[in-house]
Amino acid sequence: MMNLNVKIDNSSGFCFGVVYAIEMAEDMLDEQGYLYCLGDIVHNDEEVKRLEAKGLKIIDREALQELRDEKVLIRAHGEPPSTYKLAIENNLTLVDASCPVVLKLQNRIKNSFDKKEQIYIYGKHGHAEVEGLLGQTNQEAVVFQDISELDIDSLPREMTLYSQTTKSTDNFYKIKETLTEAGISVNANDTICRQVSNRDKELKSFAGEFDKVIFVSGTKSSNGKVLYNVCKDKNPNTYFISNTTELDKSWFAENDSVGICGATSTPMWLMEQVRDELLKF
Repeated sequence: MMNLNVKIDNSSGFCFGVVYAIEMAEDMLDEQGYLYCLGDIVHNDEEVKRLEAKGLKIIDREALQELRDEKVLIRAHGEPPSTYKLAIENNLTLVDASCPVVLKLQNRIKNSFDKKEQIYIYGKHGHAEVEGLLGQTNQEAVVFQDISELDIDSLPREMTLYSQTTKSTDNFYKIKETLTEAGISVNANDTICRQVSNRDKELKSFAGEFDKVIFVSGTKSSNGKVLYNVCKDKNPNTYFISNTTELDKSWFAENDSVGICGATSTPMWLMEQVRDELLKF
């Protein structure tokens, strides 16, 4: 036995938006035995498998077009107006688990669009939340993942800046500063979820307390990639895994202290599985 001292970060795991969506899904599954969900309910394959075993049916937009007279869960990321329009046409009942923070952001972007403002969104291309935000602007807003994607000289002299809710607060304000220094009048709307953004600091502190850190996340989670790098920067002995089968005994030395943490899409039960597996080493 390696006698590892293992601790789970209590602030890791699902954000309230994901908790809300999964609770709604489980309630519906208990009630009717199955439920359609547009896209992965959460960017974590292990949690998706657990819910699929209970009757959750993940569908894409193409399948949604063909679906009639059913209930469909809208996940925490939110959806564009076109999804709600299709639901009416196909007599679909939407179980709307859109995160309240995302819904508030959608409304603010819609108001800006109605005022004919030049809208720029700091976010990940193709991300479900970003697609929902773009839909509020009839696909007219400009989405960028990095300031280097923008040709600053050709940008409008006035713009309204928003952010995907899970982006880095520090990066958002650096982008605003760069644009302002270039002589652009920026109406910056800090729409980043603090429950997510504050984890940067919490995880940095957590990662520094241990010999080794195991970061548990699905590979599809953009939030997971960001938070993993926060841990890795603080503690180079940080390892990314998606499930217990990816643990490697050679990473550890006898009596190591090991911290386990994860993304806002990582279920606590999965981190507990990782802890239990480490304690067997």
